[in-house]
Amino acid sequence: MNLKIALDPDSATAPFEQLRAQIAEQARTGRLPVGGKLPTVRALAEELGLAANTVAKAYRVLEADGVVETRGRAGTFVAAAGDAAERRAAAAAAAYAAEASRLGLTRAQAQSAITEALRATYGA
Repeated sequence: MNLKIALDPDSATAPFEQLRAQIAEQARTGRLPVGGKLPTVRALAEELGLAANTVAKAYRVLEADGVVETRGRAGTFVAAAGDAAERRAAAAAAAYAAEASRLGLTRAQAQSAITEALRATYGA
């Protein structure tokens, strides 16, 4: 497995979130192949100088997001994250559209709200 992680100790972002984001990005872009085995929690924690609980937390969130899957004692593997992420995003978009409609927003108002949320998240 060609996992490349660079943590910034001076970042305001928590180490587990830096780890989670980097693994998710590498899985999304294909740098980590679907089915590829990730290092054990202990091995990765030791390699990065982190507490095992920090790595375990990142792995749990990645599993909840559908990026990785744990197969018991066999280990943690990269899942078909793109499909899972797109399904979850579509479900979230459908839930937002339904809520905006219930609130009586026009289509333009609903689109404006999501545009502002995306701008706040991704930047201009």
